[in-house]
Parts: sequence; C-alpha cells; structure tokens
Amino acid sequence: MDSSLCCIAWSFLLASLASLISRPALVTGSPPGPVVHCTSGNTNCLVQNAYGAFSDRQACWVAAVAYPTTEDELLVVVSNASMANRKMKIVTRYSHNLPRLCCPGGPPGTGLAISTEKLNRVVRVDVESMRMTVGSGIALYELIEAAAAHGLALPNSPYWFGLSLGGVLSTGAHGSSIFGKGSAVHEYVVGMRIVVPTSSPDVDGYFAKVICLEEDDPDLLAAKVSLGVLGAISQVTLQMEPMFKRSITNEAGGDGSFEELIERFGRTTEFGDITWYASQRIVVHRVDFRVPLTEAGNGENDVIGLRSQPTSAVVSARMTEEEIEATRNSTGGCMLAEARINGTLSLGNGLRNNLSCQAAFTGYPVVGNHSHLQAAGSCLFDRENGLLTVCAWDPRIHGSFTDQLAFSISLATISDFVRDVKKLRDMVPRSLCTFDWYNGILLRFVRASTAYLGKTSDCVDIDITIYREHDPSQPRLNEDVLEEVEQMGLFKYGGLPHWGKNRNIGFLGMKEKLDGRIEKFVKVMTKFDPKGLFSSEWSDSVLGLQEKGLVIDKPRCALEGLCICSLDSHCAPDKGYFCRPGLVYKEARVCRYEEYIA
Repeated sequence: MDSSLCCIAWSFLLASLASLISRPALVTGSPPGPVVHCTSGNTNCLVQNAYGAFSDRQACWVAAVAYPTTEDELLVVVSNASMANRKMKIVTRYSHNLPRLCCPGGPPGTGLAISTEKLNRVVRVDVESMRMTVGSGIALYELIEAAAAHGLALPNSPYWFGLSLGGVLSTGAHGSSIFGKGSAVHEYVVGMRIVVPTSSPDVDGYFAKVICLEEDDPDLLAAKVSLGVLGAISQVTLQMEPMFKRSITNEAGGDGSFEELIERFGRTTEFGDITWYASQRIVVHRVDFRVPLTEAGNGENDVIGLRSQPTSAVVSARMTEEEIEATRNSTGGCMLAEARINGTLSLGNGLRNNLSCQAAFTGYPVVGNHSHLQAAGSCLFDRENGLLTVCAWDPRIHGSFTDQLAFSISLATISDFVRDVKKLRDMVPRSLCTFDWYNGILLRFVRASTAYLGKTSDCVDIDITIYREHDPSQPRLNEDVLEEVEQMGLFKYGGLPHWGKNRNIGFLGMKEKLDGRIEKFVKVMTKFDPKGLFSSEWSDSVLGLQEKGLVIDKPRCALEGLCICSLDSHCAPDKGYFCRPGLVYKEARVCRYEEYIA
C-alpha cells in the first residue's frame, strides 16, 4: 500500500553518492523477496510487509494463502472461507503497509490471506470515454504503462509505483495536488467490483457474491477508501485523461517565512510539493506543472533512493546511523544530514533529462511525459544477482529500517504547525537532523474528499521518515522531539493519519476526527460483510468498534508509538529517558533524555 517510499529509501552515505554519480543510472540487482513465507505449500504461512516488520512488530501467521487469478476464482476462495466462518485479509504483491492491514483477525494461524498478485490484468480500455477497468492487484507501474500505451494518463498517483491499485485505494494513497479532483487516486474511481461473503448460499451454493458499484452508487463512498474491510476488490474502473507532459524545477532556498506561502503555492502549482530540511533551514519547492505534448523534452523521474543500491553502501550507511544513535552524536547526525541533502540536490533528486539515453541530470527544467515523471521505483525491475545490489529497505540485508509519520493538516492551520516546529527546532538546535537523513519533511497537497474515510478538507500531508531501532526497547536520538512533532500534528492540529503508514497512536480518536463519517462507513461495512470476516482487531480499534487494541500499555511502549507515555516506565528510565511534557506543545507527553544518575 501507499505508503510513498520516496522518503524511506535514502539510506546511503556520501561516499556511495559519489559512486552513484559515476556509475550507470540503472543497475541490475536483486528484486524484492516475497512477503508471504509458507512452511508447507500454501499453508502455515507468515505474512510480512516489505520491511519485514509491521508498526507494532507483531508476527502475522495465517493458516493458508490463496492466489486467485480471476474473479471467479476469487469468488470461490471467499465463498469457501465464508462457509467455514474463517477470517480473511487481502495481501498485495509487495505489501508496503506499515500497520497490520493485511493481517486477518482471530487467533494467530487461523485466518486466510488472499494474495492479489495474479489479479493484475487490464480488463478493458475504452479510449473514447477514457475509462480503464483493471484487476485490483495491478501494480501502479503496470497501470501507468498500460494507460500510456493507449494515450491515456492517471492524473495523480503516489510517488512510489510498487503499490497495487487495491492497496492504493484501500489506504487513500495520493500524490500532490488540489487541482481538479485532487491528488488521491480514489477520486478517479468510477466503478468497482467487490467479492463479499454471505451468511447463506446462493442458488449455485456460493457463500459469497460480487457487488457491482457504479459512480452514482452511494456505497462507492465507502468502497473508495475501505481499509480492506468491505471485502475483496476484484476490479476497478478509473476515469483517465489524455496523456500530457509535465515540467519540473526544484527551487531550493532558505526556510525564512515559507509557511506564509504554502497555501498559495499549492493553489497555483498543479503538481507541486515542498520538501523542508528543517535542520538545515532549507526549503525546496518543486515547481511542477503540465505542458503540451508538443513541448520538447523526454525526461524521467528515477528517484535515487528508489534505484538499486550497492548492498555494501546501504549496510555501511545503516552502520553509520547506528553509531550516531548509539553515541548520541547530534553533531555527527547533522553532518550526515547535510551531506545527504547536498548530494540529493546536486543530482536533481533523481530526475533525468533524457530517458532514451539514460543521461544524468543536466539541469532544470526537466520536461517529459506525465507517465515518466509521476512515480518511480526502478529497483523493482532488478534481475537476481545474489543481493549484491538491492532496494535499500530490503529486510534480507542489514540496511534501511525506518518508521513513517504521515498526517494531513488543514490548509487553514498548516502555517501554525510549521511555526511550532520551527520553535521546537530553535529551542533544541540539531534536534531535527535525523529527520533530514531521509529527505526531510515532505509536504504534499490533498483535496477534500467525499469518501467516508478520505480527507475532510483541503490539506497538506506531512510525511516524515524516522530512524527505527531493530531493538524496540532502545530509544532514538532526540526521541522527545520526534514524539512532540508527532503528537503536535495529530492532536494539537487534528491531523488525519495516512491509513497505510504511522505508528499505533496515529490512529487514536479517528471517530471524533471524521465526525460522523465512520458511522456511515460502518453501516456499509456491516451490509457488505455482516459476519465481519474481513475485519480484524486492528481495524475494529481504528473504527472505534472496540476500545482496546491501539494502545498497548507495557514498559517502553512509547518508544514504538504503542502508547503515549504517562509513566517513566513507558520510556527508558534505565537509559535516562523519562516521561515529560512537550517543550512547545505542553499537552504532549514525550520521552526526554536527562542525565541519569543511578
């Protein structure tokens, strides 16, 4: 699922940046491994995400996994599980969700995982109406390529194209735009077919049926962003546009009073976004707009961190991060941030001016087909080479390991949030350097949605990728600042979380934030899946259908976002981390380092 990996994959050293400049832009490497591992055939299986760990680190064991290739086969799979009253969940090919969206409810090892990996065909293309119907398991890059072959374009998409369409929709994934229908892919859905369980068999003996939703069906407002709890999406029909070109220029400058112009920038730049390197006081505005197909240019977006990386460089980068964290070396952390930022900017953030000859970045603007600029992820196309080169987050190596905080703040209050973060930075200099290890704070624009679990207003989505310890009991450098920014965005400014990202506390209070929309959603959910076979303890907790599940009260729970600290034991008092109020947002409760005396 969306999960916008553009921020996650930046774990490489300055030394490796130098090698990237000199070597060819595309490198063959090892493709990502499977996310489902079974001990016997397709039974007794461990379901993981692409990073090898969900946000709560709990394992997800299922009794079996199914790989339907057609809607008819999907109907049989859901029917058999329904007849047995077995809990089930959809798992996608690469599974980039951080929360446990793909883990069935019920006791571990009893549920069914249904993979959409083989439900990836293009069903129908109507060039005249500019509508495409595709299987829910189609990867974003497959969808983009198929549309381009017919002269069509998906107007907006996430920046990482290794996501399935079903996962994109289920989590409300998006790009950056408040023009037209906005940047969320679900706004372009005009039809959907969903296989849902039934309580009794039909005339053919199936304990399942196919529900067909058209664009004027009110239930589509629930299905567009569903968390995967309504049933198994089989097919999706999207409204496309004629292909167009885009022109991109990244403009870097000081962060002065940039917060005053955020809304204006979003309303005047169709695909623009803002990257804020707060520790270095640098802001990069991506000036990104459409131009005619006749405009000269054949550019490509091949984000550096989403290309294959030499495994040795990725491992070295991680070891450097770990050394900085272990020694609490804030100065070293800021030096590393500065080096990575300079390297990123000098390489055009992965843009290339001419894809036909794989030329390097030679300057702005970069002009090219929308299909070549809207998303990236070339490390997916690797050929196996024994893990010599990999996607940087591949869990088979000791490489990048991160969490993502992602919440949307109304355009009306985004400038106040930025000011608060600046105050916090100025109170604790060097405290935000680790944010800038992974492409800083990314601000993307999202339009208000009619989908029940969509955005409630025109807003700015804040994406922050943070270093994650392999040992969940180990606090991070500047742990308190990280937690204060998170709580500030979520609670002081009422941020709506990205459904495919975030730690557990990111989903607290959703019933109140969505103000009646969840009740409408649950009504449709109950109609589609009366036995709750696609629901889980996690989704029930998020939707407010049960009280427990999100907050896990145990020692050091605040370090992983499983709780907000109220006791010192929720932090790491033996390592000098105690539960304290926030510095700017006083209502926050954070784990702050204080010199510990035994």
